[in-house]
Amino acid sequence: MTRIEVPYDHEINRTLELLHRPGLLLAARDSQGRANAMTIGWGTLGIIWSLPIFAVLVRPSRYTYGLIEDAQAFSVNVPTRAMYDWVAVCGSRSGRDMDKFTEHHMAYTASEVADTITIDGALQTYECRVVHHNDVIPANLDAQVEANAYGGADYHRIYYGQILRVTAEETR
Repeated sequence: MTRIEVPYDHEINRTLELLHRPGLLLAARDSQGRANAMTIGWGTLGIIWSLPIFAVLVRPSRYTYGLIEDAQAFSVNVPTRAMYDWVAVCGSRSGRDMDKFTEHHMAYTASEVADTITIDGALQTYECRVVHHNDVIPANLDAQVEANAYGGADYHRIYYGQILRVTAEETR
C-alpha cells in the first residue's frame, strides 16, 4: 500500500482507542542507529503552544528513554491488527535484551523530518521532535494516582513531541 500525508487529527478517535488497547508503538533510535519500539498505553495528542503535539510518558528505566534523550525525537505508530502480537512483545520485552525488529521480522524506515524511525506497515505514524519535557513530580500527584501507578518509584518523563508529519496507509 501507498502511504500518504494526512492532517494530525486524521483518525484521532481510532488512535486514542488503540492507545488504550492494545497500545501504540513508540519508536526511536539513538545516534549510533540503535532502534527500538515499546508499547505505550498512556499519552495524548492535541494542540499546545499553537502546535500539534503528541505527549508520551516514558519511565527512565526503559531502554527507549535513553534513545529519546539522545535523539530528541520519536514516532508514535498505530498498529494493524496483524501487529497485535508484536505489540505484546514490545510491551513485555526490553530492547536492552533483544533486537525486537530483527527477531520478529519487522521493518522500519528513517524519518525524513525528524531524527527517528517509523514502523513499516503501521496504519498511521506520527513523526515528532521533542520540544519540551517534564518529569512527574511525586509531591504533586493525587495520592490514589501515585499509589496505583507508581508505588513510590520510577516516575515518568513526559515528552511533548511536535508532530512534524503524519502518514497513513492509503485506502482505496
